[in-house]
Amino acid sequence: MVLTKDTILDAVRIALAEDVGSGDITTAILPSNHFARAIIVTREPLILAGIDVAIETLHAVDPAIIIKSKLTDGTSIDSGTTVLQAEGSTRSILTAERVALNFLQHLSGIATITGSYVKAVHGTAARILDTRKTTPGLRALEKYAVTCGGGTNHRSGLYDQILIKDNHLAAFSANSTDAIMQAIQLARRNAPGKKIEIEVDDMDQLRVAVAAGADIILLDNMPPEKIRESVRLVNGRALLEASGGITIQTVRAYAETGVDFISIGALTHSARAVDLAMELIAL
Repeated sequence: MVLTKDTILDAVRIALAEDVGSGDITTAILPSNHFARAIIVTREPLILAGIDVAIETLHAVDPAIIIKSKLTDGTSIDSGTTVLQAEGSTRSILTAERVALNFLQHLSGIATITGSYVKAVHGTAARILDTRKTTPGLRALEKYAVTCGGGTNHRSGLYDQILIKDNHLAAFSANSTDAIMQAIQLARRNAPGKKIEIEVDDMDQLRVAVAAGADIILLDNMPPEKIRESVRLVNGRALLEASGGITIQTVRAYAETGVDFISIGALTHSARAVDLAMELIAL
């Protein structure tokens, strides 16, 4: 996922409108000619994501704020590292502070947890995928943060890849294997050229999905030994994705089965915000 400036500015505009509203009535107690220097500093090791979003937040409040930063997203940094320095109107810096920190803490949290999963599967062929379990309105930013942590983006939305899940199959008046064949044939006809992925729960469904020509097969809630068996059965005829309840403690066992992808919803829906702070010095 590549972030465009428009995407960043849209997210910043919404966040500032939510936080500032009709005006920051707290910083109004400060003189308009009061100036300060502020640094955003890490309080724990992390993988950075969202530096440009934080900068755009500061500049959206006040284009005159002077910002210095030598860091780029995707960088692993230690506790006590200065992420950026901002100098300008104290009112402006303090008005932008919380929104800038919210973006940095949230996106760096996603990058950091993604990095831990990527590290856990290092040396295998498995790639760590995100999901659509994202914060409404922040999907592009969150998926970008996944890539900062070394992860791979799954589909961006319902428009760019077909993923036939169990509830789609339940809509067919047919047994599960017939439904799989029908669904893949219809998907191929309705959206030619699009990748087709289908979720399966057992080996019978897997055999049909392969025979029907699925590009990717999602192995739902299968233990590692079943995934290993699935890898042998498919033998490269389709890409395989493991999904369902996989944790940082178990991800290595799944990766060692030979599966191509491992999708982790927790990268975006449960990432902990990392600890960053703004420290201000009056000038």
